[in-house]
Amino acid sequence: MVDTPTADSPAEPDITHVNPAKESTWFGHPRQLARLFTTEMWERFGYYGMRALLTLYLTQHFMFGDREATGLYGGYTALVYLTPLVGGYLADQYLGSKRAVKFGAIVMSLGYAILCFGGPTATPHATIDKQRYEVSIEKQGDKEVRYVIDGSKKLEIKGNEDGTVDLLNAGVVERKVAKGSFESGADRSAFYVMVMLIALSMVSVGNGFFKPNISTMVGELYEQGDPRRDTGFTIFYMGINIGSFFSQLICPWLAVAYGWSWGFGLAAIGMMVSWALIQFNGGKLDGYGEPPAKPGVNGQQWIIYAVALCVVPLFYMLYVNLMHSPEPAAGSGFIGYVTSLPLMGKLLFGSFLIGVPAILIWSFFAGSKTEFQMMLAAMVLIVFNVVFWTLFEQAGSSLTLFADRNTDLSVFGWFTITAGQTQFFNAAFIVLLAPFMSMMWTALARRGLEPSIPVKFGIALIGVAAGFLLLVWGGAYADASFRVSIWWLAGLYFIHSFAELCISPVGLSMITKLSIARVVGLMMGVWFLSISVAQFFAGMIAQLASVETVGGQVTNLKVSLDTYLATFTTISVSAIILGVLLLLLSWPLKYWMHGVK
Repeated sequence: MVDTPTADSPAEPDITHVNPAKESTWFGHPRQLARLFTTEMWERFGYYGMRALLTLYLTQHFMFGDREATGLYGGYTALVYLTPLVGGYLADQYLGSKRAVKFGAIVMSLGYAILCFGGPTATPHATIDKQRYEVSIEKQGDKEVRYVIDGSKKLEIKGNEDGTVDLLNAGVVERKVAKGSFESGADRSAFYVMVMLIALSMVSVGNGFFKPNISTMVGELYEQGDPRRDTGFTIFYMGINIGSFFSQLICPWLAVAYGWSWGFGLAAIGMMVSWALIQFNGGKLDGYGEPPAKPGVNGQQWIIYAVALCVVPLFYMLYVNLMHSPEPAAGSGFIGYVTSLPLMGKLLFGSFLIGVPAILIWSFFAGSKTEFQMMLAAMVLIVFNVVFWTLFEQAGSSLTLFADRNTDLSVFGWFTITAGQTQFFNAAFIVLLAPFMSMMWTALARRGLEPSIPVKFGIALIGVAAGFLLLVWGGAYADASFRVSIWWLAGLYFIHSFAELCISPVGLSMITKLSIARVVGLMMGVWFLSISVAQFFAGMIAQLASVETVGGQVTNLKVSLDTYLATFTTISVSAIILGVLLLLLSWPLKYWMHGVK
């Protein structure tokens, strides 16, 4: 029915009290969401593009062994998730989100750009019975072969399953090296290693200012109680997956086709585009992400910037300590393992191990029985969250190395993708699965059948196990070159993406609902600390799959395949046991949550 104007109702509504700018929408949302969506998309383009390259860059350009490379990767991602705790606080108290985002974008872009200056590729060598030999690398078809140079002879290096190494002359074993008597190494520039670690430190610092505060600005677009808020964040987070999808395809391709600098350079350009969208916003973001109304705040921003840059050398020292940490002694047990951790590991693990019980003890005395039970449920789920992300985050380390060494990367025989590009499967499946899973949870909720949060966490853990078991199954169908079809790896990422969607969307919401009101901020910090701890230990788990390499390549692909499959089997068994345990605990946890969904 159409209303017609009368004497008591004016022909046109009075809009003098409405700000016309606020009525401009983008898919029914504030127009500013489009700019923040694009900003996040380009920032994630840079981050995931660089992440797709990092482990391969460390093993193939600097020729670090698997243990050093995966440990450094785990330390880097751990700091990426830890620094937002400080960056978010500084923005809230002094900078404002907009300034923090711009500063973080500049520092991250400089970090990516500095990674372009990697210097010459490291030169491999081998030490056999304490005598050093040069190693040459020759391309033969689609593979590279490593040779020990012994005078006028070139002896092909072939590792054996028992740990010995054969040196072949025209396919015939000329010398057999006993287990433990062959050590590979590389001559690399200490200066360019320092440059690389400084670049990683800058990205870690910059991310701390960018990551939490761009989301804060999105929240400011909506007034309290605006029903569009959740949908707005869903749209915003789609930018993450779009950015990661394209960067994980393009950056690795550029790195292989034209060199590492091109891949890192594109990541730096993406980051600068992100900065430009905020810096040159034409007034569209005025009033959003502004500094708090405190006296003297404007003068403090430069002090904060300077102190933040002074943290870069501190992170550099943490990375150096991480790279030179000793292996735990055999049979040393849990205490020996913890004491052998590098400084970064001790700080992260110690903070988590002390912080969780301390907060629970405080909540026992400071809160009611109901509040304590809700906090206890939150802490149990946080611990299992560490387990999930520790196993899930093999994508950038052990799974990428598996893709490089033991995966046939041909797509239907039409073309071949690179090992770094295999990480795009996760982003692609998240985009495809998210709408269907959202509809599935909604439909189940209408029928009163939607799983509780603990059950979803348990399903996620079992899902991680199922993904790895699928890949282990695929290992039984490896070809004569000990490579599995790329579709087994794609299947793993499909299952892992499903598992991720069971746990990731509900985590932050769960923390805010279960926490005692006056410590919600602290509990959010513990949640991000748990993810940081998980990232670090993901690197430690990846070290279990370390295999002997010479010049960045394994010496025996069968040994490599067997090592990876054994590690993935162990991961699967652990995840299944812990997943079933959490499902059994879901009943008391649901009671302790007191109706929180």
